[in-house]
Order: sequence, then C-alpha cells, then structure tokens
Amino acid sequence: MKSPFDADGRRPGLRRMTAALLVGTALIGAPVAAVLAFGGPAVAQSQPPAAAPVAPAALVPAMSGSFAGLAHQVMPGVVNVSITGHQGPAQVADRDGGPRRGGGQEIHGAGSGFIIDPAGYIVTNNHVVKDADELSVTLNDGTVLPAKVVGTDPKTDLALIKVKADKPLTAVEWGNSDAAQVGDWVMAVGNPYGLGSTVTAGIVSARGRDINSNPLEDFLQIDAPINPGNSGGPSFDAAGKVIGINSEIYSPSGGSVGIGFAIPSNLAKSVIAQLREHGSVQRGWLGVQIQALTPELAEAAGLDKAKGALVAEVQKGSPALKAGLHQGDVIVSFDGKPVAESKDLPRLVAETASGTTVPVEVLRDGQSKTLSVDIALQPKPVES
Repeated sequence: MKSPFDADGRRPGLRRMTAALLVGTALIGAPVAAVLAFGGPAVAQSQPPAAAPVAPAALVPAMSGSFAGLAHQVMPGVVNVSITGHQGPAQVADRDGGPRRGGGQEIHGAGSGFIIDPAGYIVTNNHVVKDADELSVTLNDGTVLPAKVVGTDPKTDLALIKVKADKPLTAVEWGNSDAAQVGDWVMAVGNPYGLGSTVTAGIVSARGRDINSNPLEDFLQIDAPINPGNSGGPSFDAAGKVIGINSEIYSPSGGSVGIGFAIPSNLAKSVIAQLREHGSVQRGWLGVQIQALTPELAEAAGLDKAKGALVAEVQKGSPALKAGLHQGDVIVSFDGKPVAESKDLPRLVAETASGTTVPVEVLRDGQSKTLSVDIALQPKPVES
C-alpha cells in the first residue's frame, strides 16, 4: 500500500482551510472543529501608550511572576502585516486556492510578523501574503511601511518580506526550538483580529505534532492563546528568543481554545536563509514513497519492533533506484541520523543538499545493509 506522502515532502491533493481573508467585516469560511490557518481582519488600530522601562531581572516569568520584562524586550521586533487583494464572486477562500487576482470584490487581511534583520527583513506565514496585491507593515511605534515579498515556501507555510526604513529596525533573535521542553513557558506576540501589539502567554503543550497539513511539519503545540491575525507572529521562550512561528489553531469556533501550532524555529531558520539567498527553497530528493511501519508489518518483515520507514515504492530514475533501494526495505538511518518513524524521513531528505552523497541504512530480509545514495534536487511538481 502506498503512503499518502513520499519521502521528499509531497502530499498530493492536500487542502487546508483558512480564516485569513475577509470581505468587509464578514469572516469567510469559518469551519467547525477544524484546523485553521489564520490572518485576521484589518481593523482600525490605536497605538498603546509607551511602556515604562522594565528591569532585565523581570525577563524570566517563572522567577518574577510577570511577563512585563519579556514583553518590553521583544515587542519592538514584532510587526503587523496588512494585505489587500481581490476576490471573484464565486471564489471560495482556502489555503490552496486563495482569491483570484484582478476584478471581483476587494478583500483585506491581516497577520503578524517579526523582524530578523535591522535592514528590514521580516518573517511571516506564506498564507498571510500569498494572495496580496498590496502589502504593508506596521511597526510597533505605529510607522507604516510598504513591503515586498522576497520569497515564499508553501510547504512549510513560511514567507520572507522586506521593508525599507530610514533607520535600522529592532530585530529579535532566533532561539533553539530543539531545546524547548513540554511545560516550558512560551509567550506569543501578534495582531489577533487586527488588535496589534497583543501579548499572550502559556506553555509548550507538546512537541512533534503532525496535523496532516504537510509531510514536513513538526509543530510545537502551545496553549498561549492565538487567534485569527496571529499568523506569522513569533512565540518566544523565557529568554526572549523566537522558538516558533504561530501558524494554525484547532478550534470548534474559529477562536482560541488553547490548542495552537507553531512552526519550530530550527525548521524555519534554514528555510528563511534560502528564501533570502535564492527567493525559493531547494530540497533534496531521494525518490521513494514510504508508509508507516506498523507492528503487524514489522512482524511480517521479521523485525523485532516497528522502527523505521517502510519503502512502498521506488520511483523511476530516482537516486534511490540508482543506489539499489528496493520495495519492502525498511529505512532505519539516513546520513547517520536515526529514522524512528516514517515521518522523520521526509524532513531529513528535504534538508539534505543536492549533490550530497549520504549513507542510508536499510533492513532487508532481516539483515542490515548500508547503501550510498547521491541525493538529487527535488523535482518541481507537475501542474495539472
């Protein structure tokens, strides 16, 4: 049986619903009990009064009982993102189709972002900006600047945009999402429902969440309240470093019920670096379709436990075929990194540069075998 995705990060026919785009003030397609990508309405905003300086000792909420120091430190690096586009009369707004350009009814949307370079580079979600005819950014001090898209990556729902300012902007720092543990404090900052400069707090609820939005996902689950408009905004650890990019929520109502999902910073950093350099992301290609190794399949293959990714198909002309991978092989290690579950393999392959030769350990007929694979550049999907 073939997997619903392959080891190179493609899942055919996947669609995700959005609460990102609005016509006037009416929310489009608010689903019930659905995972939502969110960018809220663009509404009139008033700037909050300037906060009084807070002592650095107040940064760690577990010690001080307050998030005030942390908020004061990071809020200048968080921005509101506003878009204007057009929607045809029969168009349904969703993550894959989006509104058609030109003609139709004007739509407005809003999301969040954060500055990673004083020169004006800003990270946000792809679904926030992908349908924009016009794009602008509002800084924490109220300054509004036109923005342009540098590059987008739909597979990870990340985008890099840029503004020009007359002075260096305040940037925030990337953190290490691999170090985030369940139960750690996390603080989200963003633009929910167009209400900019909004701070919420909670904890990391879970790691490695797979919500079937794409095979490269590895979400941090957080319970800091995030809502439509928080998309693209940062989640900070207690040291004020970005460990996640808020992207989706699970909700029966369209609003926060304490189940939010953030793209890990360690996944985002490499994607954003490529968007900055190339405007797009280049990923490695192995060329196999895989499926989860269940206990029953593991037993049938003569394995002691269900560990690894089962090769369901080897694609023609692929690096896997040239290296001698077979249908029925169980991949347990890729480039020296363990493959504990099938979902581990697509990320490992995607992060490998084309032209790299890597060892791939497989179990075949109960015997371990190591193959040398020349990773190629992932082909672009064929548009129908």
